[in-house]
Amino acid sequence: MITRRLFCLAAPAATLAACAPRESQPPMNALAFVAPETPPLPEFYGAITTEPFPVPAVPEGVVPPRLWRQRVENPYPDEVPGTLIVDPDAGVLHLVEPGGTAMRYGAGTGSAARLWHGTARLQFRRHWPRWKAPDSMIARNPALEPYSVANGGMDPGPGNPLGARALYLFQDGVDTLYRVHGACEPEHLGRAVSSGCVRLLDQDAIDLHDRVRDGATVIVLPPGHGAAMQGIW
Repeated sequence: MITRRLFCLAAPAATLAACAPRESQPPMNALAFVAPETPPLPEFYGAITTEPFPVPAVPEGVVPPRLWRQRVENPYPDEVPGTLIVDPDAGVLHLVEPGGTAMRYGAGTGSAARLWHGTARLQFRRHWPRWKAPDSMIARNPALEPYSVANGGMDPGPGNPLGARALYLFQDGVDTLYRVHGACEPEHLGRAVSSGCVRLLDQDAIDLHDRVRDGATVIVLPPGHGAAMQGIW
């Protein structure tokens, strides 16, 4: 039985207990899931100073690891080694190699309104190419007239839309006007934002240029027929 005396003695103790500082608890956001940090970029995405023009380093934290250049299991076993396959759905380009592997590169591809697809021949390759604006592009943007075919195009170097390397695609001996080339802004890699060409980071365009051969088959898959279901994501 609780007497009035016991109640009065217990009341101050209860008050003191209520006022006593509690053990500190971690804030709620500290208990939230912390995403793993993106690993540092491979060294081959550093600045290149041995070219005729400087190639700046790819900034950290912009290009997701799935778009880094890497050797993977070949998702196109029916294609002969040396074939290039561009998958706009996944934003990647594969170079088929002997022995069941392929080199995979992140790629920017044509926007929905200007996406070209089909099979072409890699007619020739160029180091630091001149860029000549097609007539169709000049019609959309007359400010490009100084870089037309008639005016000789744009000099190579920083600011040239083709970047450090370009592979020229032909069909039945006729220039398609589409290229696989460098100068892709890192933030656009893997996205469909170009005027139809396939764009790579300059570091990857240089690497691909040295691996591929003139005369190779180039296949650009149509939307909805890519290899995203084949485990590359």
